[in-house]
Amino acid sequence: MLPAERGVVKLLLQPFSPHNAPMIRKGIKPRFRIGFDWPGGGHGYRRVLPFRRSWLAILILGVLDAIFLIPLIGAFKQAFSGWVSYDSLFDLVMAIFLSAWMLGWAVAPVILTFILLVVLFGREVIRARPGIVELFTGLPFIGLITTYDVTKMRNLRLEPAQPKGGSSWRGAFMAFDYGANPVSFGSAVNPEMQADIESGLTAASGSLIGKGPAKPEDLQTAWETEEEVKPAMVALDDAGLDTAIGDVEPISWSSPSSIALIIANLVPVAGAAFLGWSLGEVMVLYWAESAVIGFFNLLKIIVISRWGALLYGPFFVGHFGGFMAVHFLFIYTIFVVGLQNEAGVSGNLSHVAGLFIGLWPALAALFISHAYSFFANFLGREEYRGKTVPEQMSEPYSRVIFMHLVLIFGGGVTLFLNNPTPVLLAVIAIKIYVDLKSHMKERTRQPAAQKSE
Repeated sequence: MLPAERGVVKLLLQPFSPHNAPMIRKGIKPRFRIGFDWPGGGHGYRRVLPFRRSWLAILILGVLDAIFLIPLIGAFKQAFSGWVSYDSLFDLVMAIFLSAWMLGWAVAPVILTFILLVVLFGREVIRARPGIVELFTGLPFIGLITTYDVTKMRNLRLEPAQPKGGSSWRGAFMAFDYGANPVSFGSAVNPEMQADIESGLTAASGSLIGKGPAKPEDLQTAWETEEEVKPAMVALDDAGLDTAIGDVEPISWSSPSSIALIIANLVPVAGAAFLGWSLGEVMVLYWAESAVIGFFNLLKIIVISRWGALLYGPFFVGHFGGFMAVHFLFIYTIFVVGLQNEAGVSGNLSHVAGLFIGLWPALAALFISHAYSFFANFLGREEYRGKTVPEQMSEPYSRVIFMHLVLIFGGGVTLFLNNPTPVLLAVIAIKIYVDLKSHMKERTRQPAAQKSE
């Protein structure tokens, strides 16, 4: 993934609360959830707040949304026609590539459309019940609910309209302090509305909202962030402790997952020796393994980001899937058609299907090996702790870079050899070595300071 793409996605999906500006991320933390809002929902106090709309912002969002939607619609039409009428490998690859591109591109218009709907039809609602104050932000009936402990709230107040700045559109608004974070809500709030909100919250929650500075304990509890977790993990490692993955032995060449990886990589040797697999078939097998790695990488992204995977997942699948589709076309053209030079093979889908059917023992072995590593290491050893989604999204590409090097150098060597067997054995040997080195490197957690250098 390109650095610019990683930066855009990280910016779009970084933790966000519409009620906290700026996000200081220290002190006590409210609870967030997606939920519903309707009159008579069991709250002692509920008030729909004024929600000013910036028509300039709506116009800009609408134009940006249209700019992203137009190519998406065009790609959908081409992909649909490709899936309906494909009759060759090239047609199938183009349909897959367009579908993957469409999936990755769709992330931006989905976000923009959602924001546009919120700006057009969104609302803010403040609710209270015994001990609890809730702020609802979103579309009518469904949105983000932020829950606050009323005993921790302080300094409920009416803030005057800001003549300049990003919040000037909202006019006067309500605010209170929660830990180290100021929380704002409402727009165009007048003193009469302020009095109603203060009395309503007090009556429904059963507690007066305090005034003055926060208690020291409310300011000391830190929100868990990427920057805070990694140094803590490094400090524990330096002290001889390992809370991230427990008291487990480090991965070595003789570890079960390493042995499983070696056995899975030796299957192509047996296939070449006893089943007559060619270099082209082995290269197709390694392409399929890259797809398996991508599948488990998607599962890792889901584990790390949870709800964020709804946006990260399609972006990764679109980017990686499109790349893999074109990658297979190169492998098939250079190593299968180019080496065998069989008439009628090029673009024949039945021949492509026969390749994968003949490779099923090795495919099964490689899938089991990566599945074991996922459950035993990533989940069992809790390797997901301290990992970020952008880092995880970029992990499979190192594997694909190796494949490209094989394409360049392996294909060149075979041009000078009548018998490609030496190249086949060399490719398998190099791959086993590279896979094991990468496997143990992934299992070794590095200090944050080293990773940033």
